[in-house]
Amino acid sequence: MATRPSDPSRRAPRPAGSGTRPAGSRDALRPRREPGTRRARGMSPQMRTRRNRLGLGFMVVLLVAVVGKLVVLQGIDGGAYAQAAENDRMQTFDIAAIRGEIVDRDGNRLAYSVQASRVVADPSIVTDPSRTALALTTLLDVPVSTLTEQLSADGRYEVLAGQVDTATTDAITELGLAGIFFEDDPVRLYPAGTVGGQIVGFVGRDGDGLAGIEQTYQDVLAGSDGERRVETGAGGVPIPAGIDDSTPAVDGGTVTLTIDEDLQFMLQQRLDTECANGLTTRGSGVVQDVQTGEIVAMATCPGYDPAQARSTDPSLLGNAAVSDVFEPGSVMKAVTLAAAVEEGVATPDTVLSVPGHIQAGDRVVTDAHDHAPIDWTVTGILAKSSNVGTIMLAREVGDERLEEYMRAFGLGSTTGVELPGESAGILQDSADWTASRAANIPIGQGVSVTALQMASVYQTIANGGVRIEPRLVSSVTAADGTVTPTQQPAGTRVVSESTADQLAYMLEAVVGPGGTAPLGEVDGFRVAGKTGTAQRANPDCSCYEGGGYFTTFIGFAPADAPRYVVAVDLERPTSSAEGGQVAAPVFADVMQYALTAAGVTPSGTTRPDFQLTGTAPTE
Repeated sequence: MATRPSDPSRRAPRPAGSGTRPAGSRDALRPRREPGTRRARGMSPQMRTRRNRLGLGFMVVLLVAVVGKLVVLQGIDGGAYAQAAENDRMQTFDIAAIRGEIVDRDGNRLAYSVQASRVVADPSIVTDPSRTALALTTLLDVPVSTLTEQLSADGRYEVLAGQVDTATTDAITELGLAGIFFEDDPVRLYPAGTVGGQIVGFVGRDGDGLAGIEQTYQDVLAGSDGERRVETGAGGVPIPAGIDDSTPAVDGGTVTLTIDEDLQFMLQQRLDTECANGLTTRGSGVVQDVQTGEIVAMATCPGYDPAQARSTDPSLLGNAAVSDVFEPGSVMKAVTLAAAVEEGVATPDTVLSVPGHIQAGDRVVTDAHDHAPIDWTVTGILAKSSNVGTIMLAREVGDERLEEYMRAFGLGSTTGVELPGESAGILQDSADWTASRAANIPIGQGVSVTALQMASVYQTIANGGVRIEPRLVSSVTAADGTVTPTQQPAGTRVVSESTADQLAYMLEAVVGPGGTAPLGEVDGFRVAGKTGTAQRANPDCSCYEGGGYFTTFIGFAPADAPRYVVAVDLERPTSSAEGGQVAAPVFADVMQYALTAAGVTPSGTTRPDFQLTGTAPTE
């Protein structure tokens, strides 16, 4: 059969499954579009225009955002960021106010402060802790190991040393140590030591007053701290020409006391002598100006040095003359007899037949020694310190009226003196007195007082019956020199001038011939006063047995023109000596010094002749 010739224009059939044309095939060069058509070249003009517009819009928005942010940063927030940058370079330091002085009536310093510094570190900017510690160890007297540990700490504040003197801080400054700074840390000094220590008080580690005048006048003495802001560079070192803004501190004021440092020294020394004798465990003394109520001296033994307060027995850090109470004993008889005279119950010459003992409820009260009845004048009852005679007069006055007089003299309430921790003492309401207590209170048992309260009682008698609240502060001087005197307390009449004069007369008999206190005499001067010997409670049995005694003498001189009151009380747990034997000599020494130092001259008048006995009227 003849075959049909092949037609080259015809495509040979592709084998099934073949994915490609044979190499060299004409179909491999054949175009994929129809003849006469053109290939499309990208987006249309309309699309291109839209894209350009979108791109341009995005760029505009981005540019606006950037410009806006720059406006905010440079304009609106620029000041804040600049301030923040400045703050990063600023260091703030406190400027401590210098605490004010405490001075005596003549301006002698009892307490004052001097400039010193606290050395602190910011470990985060200390470049080389070991070398810095080595440079500071000798200057601060702190071991290298301790300083290295502190300077390597994780925090930003470490106290390396406190109360460092100016010469040392100057030497540290010259070293130019990075991260080392100074804070004000003044040193409080007490140049008089134990003299006036219980009055002045002391300050704590933070510089605040914790006792005495330091505590009471904290706001006056402290002043107001200031502040210093300085611009610092690398290592926290202040830039010499940088910002330096300061708010100055206002230093504390000066408190001027009424006490006399010399008399205070003498009183302290005299009490210390008593406390060193092995029999006296505690003592207090007060010297008060009769006419003004000012306390010229006040001391206790044992005393303490305010500079050593942290190492002192805490029980000694108060002021026993205002905070410790005791049963006064026979010095209270002056109050009882004042009430009797004021009420018209008796006069100094009234004669009573006084037995040696008297029944008081379930108790029997005796005189120092039991005796047969004696016809004593009221002056004799006081001069001989008769318990029985005093109780007889008190019963004539009555419990309620006697209590009123005792409270009028200031017993049972605080005096208001400018010291913390003052005790009001203990005076029970007369409605609650038992028969035995009603007999004990008039003779100074069953009632508790402070040394200052009893001094105030005798100031009232010496001042013609007018009580003036005791005070310790004369004036306050502000940092600018403004002096503000303390207000003079108003006097309060307790008994009439006539009654006070009669009491002064009888009290002078106590120191005269036949009285209980010849050792209370002061050479050249007339003296009026009273002894006291009260049983001391025994803490081991809560009873009086074996407790010893409180021995007291309180008086004033000159008796004919009173200038000072001196009160002395001594606690003697193992002694049976009486107030006229041990407290009266202390009184005499202190009063002699006080009168001589003040330039008081004897009046030259003679002491009256006292009638201690008489004839009691028959019933």
